[in-house]
Amino acid sequence: MFYYIAKVIVRTIIKVIFRIEIRGLENIPKKGPVIICSNHISLLDPPVIGALLNRRIYFMAKEELFKNPFLRLLLGTGLGAFPVKRGTADLSAIKTALTYLKKGRAIGIFPEGTRSKTGQLQKAEPGVAMLAIKGNAPVVPIGIKGRYRLFSKIIINIGKPISFVKYANSKLSSKQLSVIGEEIMQEIAKLL
Repeated sequence: MFYYIAKVIVRTIIKVIFRIEIRGLENIPKKGPVIICSNHISLLDPPVIGALLNRRIYFMAKEELFKNPFLRLLLGTGLGAFPVKRGTADLSAIKTALTYLKKGRAIGIFPEGTRSKTGQLQKAEPGVAMLAIKGNAPVVPIGIKGRYRLFSKIIINIGKPISFVKYANSKLSSKQLSVIGEEIMQEIAKLL
């Protein structure tokens, strides 16, 4: 209940303070497991994407945010976000993400692993490819363009889902996962 109330409030605020243009909303599958993958330019990316898309999204968020008791309650309990230790193969975060996918949920990941201070796309972490394959989930690429400044225009381009079923039951090396991650980043780049 809290999630949906927060979504309406955040959506209203976003539409008042920014000029949002969203393209490709029909590319988000209405049901079944899916991984939402976006470039990451601001702390506002998760609430903007979460408020504007037509599905509940469980975001993977950096562990440091959960150290604050208020943020832990808001993000974890209220919004369904879950922590990830950046820069490591966080098995707990991977298990949580796979559990959500197996339940047919949508998870949100920023494949670069951190915000880009320059706006330029960075390399993808290999975890997103592994989750797509093990979770049998298509990846929906999203490109966010613009700057989050008062009354500025923000364009959110949503690409078509990318399927990785051809890799199901394959044992892939970290290099192969990196190549797949770069394919995802190339699709995001096309949307910028």
